[in-house]
Amino acid sequence: MYGICNLSIVPIRKAPNHGSEMISQLLFGDYFTILEKENDWCLVEIALDQYQGYVHIHQIQQLSELEFNSLNEETSNFAGEFIDYISDQKAELTAIPIGSYLPNFKENTIRISDNEMIYEGQVFNSELPKSEIAKIAYLYLNAPYLWGGKTPFGIDCSGFTQMVYRLCGYSLPRDAHEQSNSGDVLSFIEESMPGDLAFFDDEEGNINHVGIVLNNYQIIHVFGKVRIDTLDHSGIFNNELQKHTHKLRIIKQIIPND
Repeated sequence: MYGICNLSIVPIRKAPNHGSEMISQLLFGDYFTILEKENDWCLVEIALDQYQGYVHIHQIQQLSELEFNSLNEETSNFAGEFIDYISDQKAELTAIPIGSYLPNFKENTIRISDNEMIYEGQVFNSELPKSEIAKIAYLYLNAPYLWGGKTPFGIDCSGFTQMVYRLCGYSLPRDAHEQSNSGDVLSFIEESMPGDLAFFDDEEGNINHVGIVLNNYQIIHVFGKVRIDTLDHSGIFNNELQKHTHKLRIIKQIIPND
């Protein structure tokens, strides 16, 4: 069984109930395999990053295998507006956030099964130069921290890096420790370039934070909000608190330099 998110933003839960922890989000157009059903809940695996969690059956639309395979084969198109509306054949509007997937997109038209919708905003659908990553990251500046979030209205550290890379045409796993398995290790901060990822660990050595390297020993990351701080050999130096808040573990070059 297969499905797609036809709403703006839908929570993905750790367990099959509304009181369970939100571990991620489906954005409009995210499509997935339904692994199992439990009452009104579905355990899903998202096609774009293989992330798994529970969503409520009333917040998704089922797809046929043919429709699912067709989406897998098409070029990925993502909404590039901070927030925009799509309109369906009944002239009903749905707000969609930046980074939403645009299924079966052609000539400003989106199609989910037999339902056609109009989207007239900016579209991202190709690999951008590495130098563009920082520019896209700035779009999320001051977005509030939200565990499991993936939008400018609430986002976590790995959701932030995943969405920025998505808009630039590159795929990253959902969680920071999984993202750290990608790319090539850089030995020194001096070797890093804007767009590289810096990873940070806790006292037990588990990677629990990630940010995007900028110019001039700066980093953009999520700590209370999407913010810019100083990156040094020890970690992140918070310019407001005047202390280090995260301990540097590793810097990875995910994309080759321009």
